[in-house]
Parts: sequence; C-alpha cells; structure tokens
Amino acid sequence: MDLKKKVGQLMVFGFHGKEATPEIKALIKEYHLGSIILFGRNIGTPEEVLKLTTELQQVAKEAGHKHPLLICTDQENGAVRRLGEGTTVFPGAMLLGATKRLENANKVGNATGKELKALGINWNLSPVLDVNNNARNPVIGVRSFGESPKNVSELGHELMKGMQNAGVITTLKHFPGHGDTSVDSHLDLPTIDHSMERLRDVELLPFRNCIKNSADTVMTAHVYFPSIENRHGVPATLSKKVITGLLREELGFDGVVTTDCMEMKAISTTIGTPQGAVEAIKAGVDIVLVSHSYGPQVDSLEAVIHAVESGEIEIDVIEAALERVRKLKEKYLHWSDIPLNEEINVPEVVGCKKHDEMVNEVYRQGVTIVKNEQGIIPLSTDASHRVLMVYPENNSTMAVEDKRYSTFSLGESIKEEHPSAQIIQLSNPPSDNEIEEIARQAKSFDTVIIATLSITADSSQRKLVEKVVEKNNRVIVVATRSPYDLAYLPYVPGYVCTYEFTTPALKTASQAIYGKKSVEGQLPVTLPQHISQK
Repeated sequence: MDLKKKVGQLMVFGFHGKEATPEIKALIKEYHLGSIILFGRNIGTPEEVLKLTTELQQVAKEAGHKHPLLICTDQENGAVRRLGEGTTVFPGAMLLGATKRLENANKVGNATGKELKALGINWNLSPVLDVNNNARNPVIGVRSFGESPKNVSELGHELMKGMQNAGVITTLKHFPGHGDTSVDSHLDLPTIDHSMERLRDVELLPFRNCIKNSADTVMTAHVYFPSIENRHGVPATLSKKVITGLLREELGFDGVVTTDCMEMKAISTTIGTPQGAVEAIKAGVDIVLVSHSYGPQVDSLEAVIHAVESGEIEIDVIEAALERVRKLKEKYLHWSDIPLNEEINVPEVVGCKKHDEMVNEVYRQGVTIVKNEQGIIPLSTDASHRVLMVYPENNSTMAVEDKRYSTFSLGESIKEEHPSAQIIQLSNPPSDNEIEEIARQAKSFDTVIIATLSITADSSQRKLVEKVVEKNNRVIVVATRSPYDLAYLPYVPGYVCTYEFTTPALKTASQAIYGKKSVEGQLPVTLPQHISQK
C-alpha cells in the first residue's frame, strides 16, 4: 500500500446527500479512504440508508480495499440521534440514568446496535462518558448519564457491551472529559483546569472502567487541560501528553483513538483543520475525523502525507495506527456480511414491535415527576376541567443535534389524553406580547401546562412562567430537555422531566400527568437543596 492509501485509511470523512457523491467515491478509490461518517443529511428511509451504505462498500470493494469501510454515525439516542423514519426511537443517556437500572442501558445498547448493523452502519460514536457536573454545560447536558462518575461508568459500560454484543463498534467520548465545561467546543475552545487528582476521581473514572472492559475506540475532546498539557491552549486532541501519556500509557488503552470533528471551531479557527490533522497524529491519534467539507478533507490528507514525506511524522507512527485500525476492522468487519450485488431488503429488526415495547417501558421508568405539590398531578380528563397547554417552538438545538428533530409533539400528546385542552405554540424566545397574552388567558383555566426548553437566568421562558404563575398558581412545568430548569422556577407546584423531546418521552409525560401511566424516574443530577423530590 502506498503512502497516500495508508493515510487514507486513517481518515473519516462525511458528505452531503442521501447518495454517494462523486467526491466521496473518488476519495475511497484514490486514497483508499477507510471510514465514512453519516449525519441526518444522509439518512432517509431504512431502505435508502441500507442502499447508501451498500453502495459505499461496493465502491471500496471494487477499489481493492482489503477490509470493508468503517461506517459510523452519532446514534447516542435521545437528544442526539441520526436514524429517522422507520426506526425505533431509543431513549438517551440521561433518561437511562433516571431509570437507575443498568439492564436498561444494556438492552437499549443492544437494540440500537442491531438496528444500526441491519442498515450497514457498523460503528457507533457512543457512549458519552462525560460526567455532567456543570449545570451550565451547553453541549453535553442530557447526553450524559448524570453527575455521578460511578453511575456514568456503570451505565456507559452496559451500553457499550450491549452494542458490542450486537456486532457494532463503540466509541467512548469525549476523552478525557467534556462534562464540566460552560463552552461548546463546536464554537470555541473550552478549558477544564481541575487538578490531576480530581480528574482521576471524576472525569477519568468512566473511561478507565470501560477501557478495562475491552473498549473499541476512544474519541478525543477539543478541550484544554492545563494540569496535563503545559502548552497553553493546546486541546486534548492535539496533546501527546493526553493521548500517548495519559490514554495510552497510564490507562493502558491499545485500541483505536479518533478525533472529534476537526472542523469544529475549537480546531478550525485556531490551528486550522489540516495542520490539526498533522498534530493529532503526532500526538498519538489513529483516525482523524473531518465531517463536512471536501476542501478541508483533501487538504488534511495532503498535509499528513507531506508531514510523513518531510519527516515531521515518522512512518512508524503511521504503521502503528494502521495496525490498530486493521485489528479493529478484522474483529468486526467481513465482506461476507455485506449484501453486495443483492436486492436491498431491510431486516425486520429495524423498527420492530419488540424494540418499541421495550423502549416504552424504559421511558416509563425514566420520565420523572420531580414536584407534585398539593396533588396537582394527576389532572382530570373531564371536559369541565379547563387546561391550557403552552410550548415553545424548538429553534435552539445544540450544534450537535439534528435539525430534523427540532419540533416536538407535547401538545399533540396532551390533546390525546384531554381532547378539550387548549394548545398554544409560542415563538422561542416568546415575545413580550405573547407572554402578556398567555398570562391574561391563564386566569380562565383551571390548570396551565408549560413546556420549557433549557431555561437560562435571563430567559424569556422563565419570564413566561413567572407571569403565568402570577395569574394562576396551578402550573405544571414539563422540562423537555434540561432538568436544571427547575432551579429558575422553584415556585411551580408541578414539575416533570423528560430529558429529551422525543415523541415517546413526551407521550409518557402526558400519560403521567393525566394518571394513565405511573412513571418511576429519579433525577440523575442534583437540583438546588431547597427543592426536594416528591
């Protein structure tokens, strides 16, 4: 294999559209690009996904690749998911954490793996092992199992094993920890300045546990850790002290290390994507991820090739990375498993009734009634009980979320339980006029249900709830993402957490509010002390 193809095996690239583009095909043929990442932009029906992954593998086979392509996606479930219509909607990490049952993580991981593999996706960029101990974290939050390192460790291990048992490669992320940040690394470079003692006790505990239990790959964080890396502003992804010193030598990880996307601003607007690729490989990374743009992808390939030719990167470093990737592919991937030159038939496991029934029970065990003062829950479904339900449009998703899932169905779910309920959708943020009008109307109803979506101190959503409570103190708030919303709303008598605005989670919350379903969730994070769980 020539140098160009060796380097190509160490890259993960994405593209736009539901069909393989001429550019991605050329990269697979000419550079022997070894891995592909799929986003929502690539995901159609199950048939379309399987057709796409099969086509990509066919191109690789015809180009003479010894092993199939690694095809990955971010199917974390919950807030961050890529699979769409015709597949099962699985609960995300924080809802799993709220169930307090390890077996749920294993079952969800296994079912997720089966559906991914059935569609030709053999590598999942999950589980998230970040310990979410910062209520202001804008990028992890409900993607984490919670604030307890022990719980994150145990649940992450079960999710990982469930997927591995389904034949899917897993990824521990974001090493050495992205949970205690207040900056989104898609937008800027965060810093975590804890001591090594604290990092070992908290952030590193889940990674250490899963590495001991046969982790496949680890994804690096674009986060600066000054207690590890003494060069100012150098993120973990580019730090030899983090990748080689801490991950390889101290924790003993000998599997594949991949970067997070090198087009994120923490890299692209600092060192730049191509030079970042060079520095990542020098630091000990095996695979470089460039998710979106053809130009930076080719530039990154050529930058690494030039660095090897000039001696900046030793060829032994490339060979060692290739060997780790080869072992991973040989363990999980086989040409005989791929339906090349066959009619596309999606296996029945995708979106099956068994998975649907399983996740509905997990949602029941995870959705959490945090406050129920004066027995405000359950509500009567009688038409004489007047209910106003208000929810914001979702235009404030995290950068990592899929914009296809930017709407949610709480209003529809409430209507199913109580046909006479009045449903109003507001702008996000709601305007002052909208807030005043809802507050005025609230006086005429027996109960007001308000959905929130990650409130902040100066949030208009907070102002909305305050104004409504002034007119009607029978208010139930449904936090459809961040459970920390209650910190800003200590005066509401009813508070329900769904941790995600997936349809099953919101439907379960609606059934709980009307007494149709007994939910059992317990908060996996701590709210202010004056708020007790009831």
